[in-house]
Amino acid sequence: MAGSVEKEQQQNQVVGIIEEEKLQKQESKSSIKITRTQVESGEGEREMTPTAANSMHRSGSRPQLDVSKAEIQGNEEEKYPTILLPNQSDDLSHLALDIGGSLIKLVYFSRHENQSVDDKRKSVKERLGFSNGNRRSYPILGGRLHFVKFETRKINECLDFIHSKQLHCGGLESRYSDGVTDQNGIIKATGGGAYKYADLFKERLGVSLDKEDEMDCLVAGANFLLKAIRHEAFTHMEGQKEFVQIEPNDLFPYLLVNIGSGVSMIKVDGDGTFERISGTNVGGGTYWGLGRLLTKCKSFDELLELSQKGDNRSMDMLVGDIYGGLDYSKIGLSASTIASSFGKTISEKKELEEYRPEDISLSLLRMISYNIGQIAYLNALRFRLKRIFFGGFFIRGHAYTMDTISFAVHFWSNGEAQAMFLRHEGFLGALGAFMSYEKHGLDDLMVHQLVERFPMGAPYTGGKIHGPPLGNLNEKISWMEKFLRKGTEITAPVPMSPLGGTTGLGGFEVPLSKGSTLRSDASALSVGVLHLVPTLEVFPLLADPKLYEPNTIDLSDNNELEYWLTILSEHLSDLVDKAVASEGGTDDAKRRGDAFARAFSAHLARLMEEPSAYGKLGLANLLEMREECLREFHFVDAYRSIKQRENEASLAVLPDLLVELDSMDEESRLLTLIEGVLAANIFDWGSRACVDLYHKGTIIEIYRMSRNKMRRPWRVDDFDDFKERMLGAKNNKNTRHKRALLFVDNSGADIVLGMLPLARELLRRGTEVVLVANSLPALNDVTAMELPDIIAEAAKHCDILRHAAEVGGLLVDAMINTSNSSKENSSSVPLMVVENGCGSPCIDLRQVSSELAAAAKDADLLILEGMGRALHTNLDARFKCDALKLAMVKNQRLAEKLVKGNIYDCICKYEPVS
Repeated sequence: MAGSVEKEQQQNQVVGIIEEEKLQKQESKSSIKITRTQVESGEGEREMTPTAANSMHRSGSRPQLDVSKAEIQGNEEEKYPTILLPNQSDDLSHLALDIGGSLIKLVYFSRHENQSVDDKRKSVKERLGFSNGNRRSYPILGGRLHFVKFETRKINECLDFIHSKQLHCGGLESRYSDGVTDQNGIIKATGGGAYKYADLFKERLGVSLDKEDEMDCLVAGANFLLKAIRHEAFTHMEGQKEFVQIEPNDLFPYLLVNIGSGVSMIKVDGDGTFERISGTNVGGGTYWGLGRLLTKCKSFDELLELSQKGDNRSMDMLVGDIYGGLDYSKIGLSASTIASSFGKTISEKKELEEYRPEDISLSLLRMISYNIGQIAYLNALRFRLKRIFFGGFFIRGHAYTMDTISFAVHFWSNGEAQAMFLRHEGFLGALGAFMSYEKHGLDDLMVHQLVERFPMGAPYTGGKIHGPPLGNLNEKISWMEKFLRKGTEITAPVPMSPLGGTTGLGGFEVPLSKGSTLRSDASALSVGVLHLVPTLEVFPLLADPKLYEPNTIDLSDNNELEYWLTILSEHLSDLVDKAVASEGGTDDAKRRGDAFARAFSAHLARLMEEPSAYGKLGLANLLEMREECLREFHFVDAYRSIKQRENEASLAVLPDLLVELDSMDEESRLLTLIEGVLAANIFDWGSRACVDLYHKGTIIEIYRMSRNKMRRPWRVDDFDDFKERMLGAKNNKNTRHKRALLFVDNSGADIVLGMLPLARELLRRGTEVVLVANSLPALNDVTAMELPDIIAEAAKHCDILRHAAEVGGLLVDAMINTSNSSKENSSSVPLMVVENGCGSPCIDLRQVSSELAAAAKDADLLILEGMGRALHTNLDARFKCDALKLAMVKNQRLAEKLVKGNIYDCICKYEPVS
């Protein structure tokens, strides 16, 4: 009893502090006497009246999160809910460092800013059993992990970056010390620089570096990435990259080969269980040291660049040199196999200066890479390890280095083993140091709870995009910090290239063009920001989540990728016009619209050149990337006004449609409803062909024209099977569907004249209906936040919808004034709305919102509607319940490829549960 009273007193104290902080923040607004520029640069002074909060004690160690009595707050920030920590007094952000001899790697965590959202679906969540009490308390809910690099020689830029983002103060300017940094703060760090630069961090930032063991950090980082990031690992043979998905339960044991100055080979048996079993002193330092002596190169990257242009045949003795140009087939050696590295120089009377530095660099690279690959394979063979992962400074994402290591492993294992590499390999140590903080929460995360997103504001063109400097853009674009601004060019966030100044975006440098300069694969494998979303779950109705692949179109085919990149590019100008108009057409909106167009075009160009730049992508990822880019340039809902206009026009004719439907017999009505869904799906602003139709008549005229063409047979036509299931179960409560999930698509006619009447029919038959809509806007797709208002308007003309919405918690009776006097059969089953957890025209069912997962538990019918959710993705998906997939094909190429038909063909694909 005493304990509970004490906890209550503690919570009341925290609430009091929070209220005091709010008051302090309000009072201090007028007393801040610094410019926006000074805020961004960390300069200026505050004149603030001291309060009780100023004397609040800050822990001498890194502050930890107090997650007691944590609960979900709000509904949507970007696409994820945030967590309220009532007993947490400091909005901290963890920071960890790996300070090596050449590079400094940072991993830091940032919290989403909390935004209040008017969510009218609270009682819906309660009905679904989705309550805050069911949720685990995650310290990192709604946050992001950022990966940043700097050259160690530019450590001052790293310190400036940390200071500008106040990462050493918990990610925010200290609210308790009048801007004075906590002198007892601690940052986790690993690498030799953690010792070398400890005094500098103390002097510049007032923090101490808590040193973590390098090997511990390396293994912890690798384990996390391999278990948590889908397609983290990849193979690299003859320039071809192939991503590999490894099941977490099948990960251990494996061999981790870390190639730094020397080489360590670590047998990893599990989390925290590993052993260094071997190594070699011939590693990256050997390559750099000998290369510097032999070629006079000034940097490691310069030496790698030389190897791009080299020909090792002038240096190395090949099997063909010994056997007169022939293979030694008896023992399986081809004529091009290296018999002796640098062996040819023995018989040639040449001085060092007479050999090309390029040839020396390549021969040296092959010699060291081949030997590391051979030793690694032999150790894997010795301990019967089936997987070998390579990482470390020597790799640097360099394509040819990975190729040579892969060749060696393949050669010595006779093709039985593969060398694998990690996309985040440069950050293993920093990530491991980050995980050494207590209560970081990462150990509990699963692969479906992490979403990788790539910063879209800094594009790539293999050079420069000329245009207005970023400094001329709206200052409200908070992510465009001074570190991103560099003259009049926009540079890409790609890893280190040998020349050019840093953009400051993590110390990444300007990528160089192919051919004459080094184009390492590091620039082709960008590292995004990891959104940590413990509220995401795997859709529970997937028949086999391990076999599920959301994307119907395979973009590994370069011709297919080029086609869709071109489609996105051609649609861009119209999208920019809509986005600018959604913000009132202001000068600021026009500047942001122009910047968005240049940025997104540049990313498309990069993908055209490097298809694997952002890992394994499907069409769904491309479409979501476009929406993320819009949001990053602060265009929240580009089609807002269009959706409102189309909703109003469609709602105006809904009463007449309902009267028409009610006059039909059941079989005719069901067919008309499916025809109506397919006809209304033509209103899709994501399709160029459909956009052109808008010039040919009003919304209602186009809808009527579309319905007139919806006569059977359709290209894929399983309607008869669906009709038999529906009508046969009408009078049998034991066989009719209990709950239907309707994945809705577009606003306007699509939802109002298509899916709502179908939902009404299901409700009439006694089936609970859950409308599943986007969490965030994408094109003209309807969102879960918009649906309650649409339903409220529709319910004015329909008692079935009104009663179901009331039971489902979407309406209050006093809000509705029914205009029709006809007494329809009222329904006691609910109509509910849930958000799907994404902001894309497509949906990946491996990552859906917790409320959708909760709604799915009692569902026995899925209806997936629209090209994005039923064609681009999920056309081949199998489920544990009945599934109906409805869509109009609004792209000629897609029609030919998927259904061997033509544009505007329709799909009615019914798949009963087996």
